Amino acid sequence: MCTEEKLFERIRTTLCNLEGSEKLKKLIQEALARKIAITDIIEKGLRKGLEEVGKRYEAGEYFLSELLFSASMVNDVMDVLNPFLKEIEFKRKGTIVLGTVKGDIHDIGKNIFKMFAQASGFEVHDLGVDVDEQKFVEKLKQTKAEILALSALLTTTRNEMKVVIDALVKNGIRGSVKVLIGGNAVDEKFAKEIGADAAARDAVEGVEICKRWIGEKP
Repeated sequence: MCTEEKLFERIRTTLCNLEGSEKLKKLIQEALARKIAITDIIEKGLRKGLEEVGKRYEAGEYFLSELLFSASMVNDVMDVLNPFLKEIEFKRKGTIVLGTVKGDIHDIGKNIFKMFAQASGFEVHDLGVDVDEQKFVEKLKQTKAEILALSALLTTTRNEMKVVIDALVKNGIRGSVKVLIGGNAVDEKFAKEIGADAAARDAVEGVEICKRWIGEKP
């Protein structure tokens, strides 16, 4: 039988090499059978593996399809872990309210960002797609989240991001929330124009920005 560290290494390698959900599930089930802490399985196995996927993406070794596949692998194994996670209180790094703005129903980029953010320790409240400004405001007030992440793929809907930011100002909460925008329709110039704090080119960069905002070194 391999050591715990060797098992974590196999989990990381299986995920970052995209060897498939079934193989990854078997390794997770082996770790559970050995009574290894859920937090260690996630922190030392899954999270590290997903971070490696992100590095390979940034290096140009992986592309969108690989990001999607890695996210689906993690989604599949989380079905195994979720019953155990309900009994554990995690120390979260920060809280993010996330959604695709009103009029836009695209969610692939948003979903990848969510997966990487959760794997990095953030609590993410995903409002879905076609979300109006009031829903964002209400969720921010309810959760007291430090970060609002807005997504838009269509250039025809990106101005809805300014509508949301204006609503934050009107409701007196803009000063307590960092606003990150993302999607093919936006860039850093547009972020400055509408008063957002940053624009992310992709999900990986978006999570790195959020980490910096909460004071964690990438």
